[in-house]
Amino acid sequence: MSDVLLFGATSPSGLAFLLGAGSLSVTVAGRRRPQGFADGPFQLCDLQAADSLEQPLAGTLVSFAPLWDLAPFLARLAEQHPERLAGVRAVVACSSSSVITKRFAFNRFDRDLVQRLSASQDLLIRTCNDLGLPCRIVAPTLIYGQVGAYGDRNLSQLLRWMRRSPLLPIPADTGLRQPIHASQLAAVVRKVAMDLVGSPGTPTAEVIAVGGDDTLSYYELLRRLQQQCDPSDRARCCRLVTLPGWLFRGLAAPLLVTAPKRFEAVMRMQVDLSGFLPAHGLVGEEPRPFPVPALVP
Repeated sequence: MSDVLLFGATSPSGLAFLLGAGSLSVTVAGRRRPQGFADGPFQLCDLQAADSLEQPLAGTLVSFAPLWDLAPFLARLAEQHPERLAGVRAVVACSSSSVITKRFAFNRFDRDLVQRLSASQDLLIRTCNDLGLPCRIVAPTLIYGQVGAYGDRNLSQLLRWMRRSPLLPIPADTGLRQPIHASQLAAVVRKVAMDLVGSPGTPTAEVIAVGGDDTLSYYELLRRLQQQCDPSDRARCCRLVTLPGWLFRGLAAPLLVTAPKRFEAVMRMQVDLSGFLPAHGLVGEEPRPFPVPALVP
């Protein structure tokens, strides 16, 4: 039996966990094998269908898959086929700090996201409590970076904008961010999983909100992204134009009608979304300044 049964290995952080597993023995679970994992242990498992299991789950479950897929999957198994979970020792799952940072959002998409994440966290904790399993939910903020063939959908989008436009207007006073690289998130989850593999302990639940090792303004985040790019990259030619807050909000106001989700994302530039536990403190390593390579090209 493997130490860890890994869901979501086809995400940047999931692949980083798999590649850096070290002394942990890992079996990948999913609908398909991740690229470059042709010969490793694999267990067919579709989180959309509880009947997809060919054999029971076992070991410490580690998941980078969407929490709203994992939580109901385990809940259905616990209700309909509890014997298939008899070999599980603990659960470590990734959520998102959006549960905290977007809880007062006014656009429907973000409100639905917060409700979906919160309900999934509650369901997973209830299921683990009923099964007597330790549960750790890691909630990262602003994941970025590329691992293998897989990349992020956060900072890579900012780079695309800067490559397309000669100017990028931003408010003069931008909020703080704490971006975490996919490999840093994988290291945090690996440490949590290793602790549980070594000693599962009492069946308690804990939510761990985690960020990167650097806390920097949104403006500084953009500036460092530009500096990390190759000299020939068009993103380096984009000029960051700082505007007074009132003028920036006025220019962004039409988005409130045409694209409310984007309007709220733009307004969050002025809000502090930081103060999370730094990754290096959780894994006991030296801080890694932003940006940690590799970035999505």
